[in-house]
Amino acid sequence: MAAKPAAASELRGKVAVVTGASRGIGLAVAEALADAGCRLALVARFRDQRQLRKLEQRLDALAYSCDVRDECSVGDFFAAIKRRFGRVDVLVNNAGIAGPSRNIAELLTADWREIIDTNLTGMFLVTRAALPLMKRGASIVNNLSVSARRVFRGMAAYNAAKHGAAGFTNTLREELRPQGIRVIGVYPGPTDTAIWDQFWPEAPRQRMMSPETIARAVVFAVSLPPEATVEELVIAPTGGAL
Repeated sequence: MAAKPAAASELRGKVAVVTGASRGIGLAVAEALADAGCRLALVARFRDQRQLRKLEQRLDALAYSCDVRDECSVGDFFAAIKRRFGRVDVLVNNAGIAGPSRNIAELLTADWREIIDTNLTGMFLVTRAALPLMKRGASIVNNLSVSARRVFRGMAAYNAAKHGAAGFTNTLREELRPQGIRVIGVYPGPTDTAIWDQFWPEAPRQRMMSPETIARAVVFAVSLPPEATVEELVIAPTGGAL
């Protein structure tokens, strides 16, 4: 009989929360964690309740329609997690939007606020709500993007949100070290997801990584023994920048 992957034995029975889980990297991470034996709580702004129910049944998960920008909505989600599971072992903060590509002089305040609130404030609200349910050995994974390390013209709000999220992640890591909770920053390079439709529909998808590649790296990081951690995961296409 073939041996099971290490991730399956390390993660079996763990409770994993994934935000932005309806598609792209979030969905791929949810599927990979399910394959590793995790019990899942998934959240996204599901506009179609049938999609939510289908995902819930397919992954045997608690799937919840939640706006990560809204403190009450996030609170309701974690109250449901506490009732059903009683704890959180893995949190993957993946929810994010890119917004339109506009120079700062033309950037609308409404677009700025939506991007900052989703990509940065949402990460804070979800993390703060999860912490009371997390104990030593738990892991927090924040999807930060290469935009947390460099900037792209026309993407001021997205760049600012991701740089802010990197600062939040690094601060969180230092605060949680004494508690033995790992904090992992993930910096994916170009990945073939729908987010490109928002600002570069003609992007060369064939040169990008797949969401499943990012998911494999995340599962590896959270399945390490409790005494070890990967603090940063920088994942790039072998062929280099687009």
